[in-house]
Amino acid sequence: MDSTESSYLSSPTNAPPKSPSDFAEKPTYVRFLVSNSAAGSVIGKGGSTITDFQSQSGARIHLSRSHEFFPGTTDRIIMVSGAVNEILKAVELILSKLLSEIHSENDNDAEPKSKVRLVVPNGSCGGIIGKGGATIKSFIDESQAGIKISPQDNNYFGLNDRLVTVTGTLDEQLHAVDLIVSKLSEDAHYSQSINSPMSYPGVSPSGYHGAPYVLPSGSTTAYNPSSHVTNGAGRKFENNKEDRSNSVTIGVLDGHIGFVVGRGGRNIMEISQTSGARVKISDRGDYISGTTERKVTITGSQRAIRTAESMILKKVAYAAEKAIEVE
Repeated sequence: MDSTESSYLSSPTNAPPKSPSDFAEKPTYVRFLVSNSAAGSVIGKGGSTITDFQSQSGARIHLSRSHEFFPGTTDRIIMVSGAVNEILKAVELILSKLLSEIHSENDNDAEPKSKVRLVVPNGSCGGIIGKGGATIKSFIDESQAGIKISPQDNNYFGLNDRLVTVTGTLDEQLHAVDLIVSKLSEDAHYSQSINSPMSYPGVSPSGYHGAPYVLPSGSTTAYNPSSHVTNGAGRKFENNKEDRSNSVTIGVLDGHIGFVVGRGGRNIMEISQTSGARVKISDRGDYISGTTERKVTITGSQRAIRTAESMILKKVAYAAEKAIEVE
């Protein structure tokens, strides 16, 4: 990550105070997910695009760092803060930019439909849903967008956010985001969380906490549950003296293993061939202690391990999305 990008990743708490006239409308915020590659196009060369978007909208735009993903995904978080009208303008600029790139890639005259996934605190989702689902139904009817709220993900201890997925054309998405953000801005608890960090320190699967557990060279210490870290998988790292044969063990929910393996082992074979790493999955019923997660051991160079782990996490994220759609 270069210094240009890092300048847009600081906490909103460091923002200079606004003049009294700027508080005619109470400031609030919205967070949503964007892929790592798409984040680069939002920032622009030398930060030109994000600077322009902030200037046009009056809103402040922050991104999580390139290694800070929303748990269970490989997507970064964009946070837009300001008055509701400023936020909506900034979101429109960002989504228009991303949609235009999708449109040019598809080379299709039809207006592309896509989705935007908002990150909303669990405690604020009730306001969007409404009694008996009345509020979310009215939002869908008025905007003509699809709106789905993910269930609370209990695989990540301490994760108190849920994903609100909005699908449709750009106009439909913006109308829905307008309704959702306006509703959220009425929630005092939501507005107070404007200074919450963009990353998820300490959030790890199945209730484990802790930094990566590094084993000494040549150690045969058994798997340590406290080695679980953020990114949707537990992680144990060990290496030999020559640093050529490294090994990492991550935990993957038993129900998601099929997506990692693929039909006839196609996915796991592709992961191994592309990354150059060896991937071994524990037998059915052989779980990480206290969980229903199978052990996935990746062996190879550090680069090979990083590539394989990234590919596996993408499969896991896709599996989690499919599970949400079924529900």
